[in-house]
Amino acid sequence: MICVKSNKEIEKMRKAGKITAGALVAAGEAIRPGMTTAELDKVVHRYITSHGAKPSFLGYGGFTGSACISINDEVIHGIPGPRKICEGDIVSVDVGAYIDGYHGDSCKTFAVGEVSDEAKALMKSTEESLYLAINMVKPGVRLGDLGAAISKYNEDNGYGVVREFVGHGVGKNLHEDPEVPNFGRAGHGIRLVAGMVIAIEPMINQGTAKIIQLDDGWTVKTADGKLSAHFEHTIAVTQDGAVILTQP
Repeated sequence: MICVKSNKEIEKMRKAGKITAGALVAAGEAIRPGMTTAELDKVVHRYITSHGAKPSFLGYGGFTGSACISINDEVIHGIPGPRKICEGDIVSVDVGAYIDGYHGDSCKTFAVGEVSDEAKALMKSTEESLYLAINMVKPGVRLGDLGAAISKYNEDNGYGVVREFVGHGVGKNLHEDPEVPNFGRAGHGIRLVAGMVIAIEPMINQGTAKIIQLDDGWTVKTADGKLSAHFEHTIAVTQDGAVILTQP
């Protein structure tokens, strides 16, 4: 069931979104070669809790971190731990904050030091496709329109679009209806209405769209070992279009 939010609820979600965005900014300022993903996770945890919120991911389904930290060929759900971040890595940091009964959810892929031109191009395409979809958001637009635009943009650039994981509604629960795929057919799917809050999150692979899940039950990697990038914002649908709730 899709939960349409009132203006009052969306205002509460702005608070969760602002803290979520701030946690990502803090992660971006802290990330450096030689630090471990566990150390980066502590930065996110400290920021969220210091602002009176709870990390949405901590304990979610048994997840042990406050952020999903995925490096290079890891698509999503990387578990923070002793792995060291290296010069030239690209690192996706996915975070959520829960406060006053509502969640925010956002992700950004960071370049650590000087990265390859191929990595820069992948990150650019992924992020641009996110904003392409955001700019389309308004009442009456179908989810298939957004997905088709994201997939065409990235596939035209030669990239693979992950099918197994998609965006989602956000609200009192971290994951709500509807699913928001990064692929689809224009003119098909649920129509957006004012008051819907969704997370749009392209997960784009440098090579094949195929993925594998590791034995840890969480980490998802590209099947061919090539790079993956991930960008996400929580969006409120209004009569005037999209409002990004997780904008820094």
